[in-house]
Amino acid sequence: MILSEILYKVSLQAVSGKTDIEINKIVFDSRQIEKGSLFVAIGGTQVDGHQFIMKAIEMGASAILCEHLPESLNEEITYIQVENSACAMGFAAANFYQHPSKKLKLVGVTGTNGKTSIATLLFRLFRRLGYRCGLLSTVQNQIDDDVIPSTHTTPDSVKVNELLADMVQKGVSYCFMEVSSHAVVQERITGLEFVGGIFTNLTHDHLDFHGTVDNYIKAKKGFFDQLPASAFALVNTDDKVGKVMLQNTAARKETYSLKNIGTFKGKVLACGLLGLQMEIDNKEVWFKLIGSFNAYNLLGVYGAAILLGEDSDEVLMQLSDIQPPAGRFEQVVSKKNIVGIVDYAHTPDALKNVLETIVDLREGNQQIITVVGCGGNRDTTKRPVMAEIACKMSDKVILTSDNPRNENPMDILAEMQKGIPAIHFKKTQTIEDRHEAILAAVKMAKPEDIILVAGKGHETYQEIKGVKHHFDDKEVLREAFGE
Repeated sequence: MILSEILYKVSLQAVSGKTDIEINKIVFDSRQIEKGSLFVAIGGTQVDGHQFIMKAIEMGASAILCEHLPESLNEEITYIQVENSACAMGFAAANFYQHPSKKLKLVGVTGTNGKTSIATLLFRLFRRLGYRCGLLSTVQNQIDDDVIPSTHTTPDSVKVNELLADMVQKGVSYCFMEVSSHAVVQERITGLEFVGGIFTNLTHDHLDFHGTVDNYIKAKKGFFDQLPASAFALVNTDDKVGKVMLQNTAARKETYSLKNIGTFKGKVLACGLLGLQMEIDNKEVWFKLIGSFNAYNLLGVYGAAILLGEDSDEVLMQLSDIQPPAGRFEQVVSKKNIVGIVDYAHTPDALKNVLETIVDLREGNQQIITVVGCGGNRDTTKRPVMAEIACKMSDKVILTSDNPRNENPMDILAEMQKGIPAIHFKKTQTIEDRHEAILAAVKMAKPEDIILVAGKGHETYQEIKGVKHHFDDKEVLREAFGE
């Protein structure tokens, strides 16, 4: 594509060189440069892309998009100066891939908890309704049956547009996409056109990146502020931040609720280890998902489907037969009838929701044994909070490693231990090795007891010192159960 066409809608400060040259690739990682590339220099928190402009030129870049021009310019290279490189890349990527988000119906899901569940449930639902669908999620990216590994909750703007263009080429009608707060702030969704946005909830998370709760709220709200008038904004009004998301959006304002008045109203009638019975639109339906937190997810999915023009009865019938997404309250039951539950709960609120569900479901003398850790190089303030929640709502707790990344696992565990109330010291132990921690939980469990292994859910790796080692909580549970 011609560079001038790629720069459509990009706010330019200065241009040096020709803009009628052919560009075959947009790149912000200099290691991926090919001859004829447009290199976008983005100032990151750890690495500044402007440092690699010379390297990009040496590797064959034909044009440079940057915020700060180099002191000396190469006459054979075109330089484009902008105020915000990440924002400019979003528009450039959309132009380069011929605006794929306008050629299908793109629905974004944001919030602290429930993004993956709602996006995945919508993807599965609309496939059952007969549509070709795409999914962009934490667990995986998917085009109908084709699975593409996922590295971020929301990919960078170039990758998003590349994936959407591939979906368009393969006849996809709908794409359901998780929109993280990082993605909004880092302009990864700039240039995309959404037909709808869904807000789940907002709780303690990502303060290592955003700094304050207010900044975190603003990031989530930024997604709704960008929605066009032709889109819908569907928010959970049982969350106190829900209505804040609607304050400045041009989109059609819609709500869902279990406790308050809403466009879409639901009620939990019964909840057990086999499923959830709800009343939605005055219809009683049994779902295979478990827990009140999933009642919100189901209601959000239902509301979005109706807003997208689907029939109420057909939506409820198909939803009633859908299994929960991987790593979300997944159960592994031993021959001795010990119930293992694997869940991605990695925030205080998510852990509280899952444990509240288990507490409500347990019967008689069933013990709740919780195995939980916290990720390294992430928000440290939630570590003692999560340990406290686990201790208050479990009979026994084992603190262990999650993904320590580049931190010392014992330092993370020491911070978690600060949250343990003195009265709970005796029922808590610390086992650094996650494999050994799960085995220990199974050894102390009696028939009918419930073991919650929280934090990693669908993940099949453990990241230690920058290296990802194979690790699957479900596999380890089955091994411990002797299966």
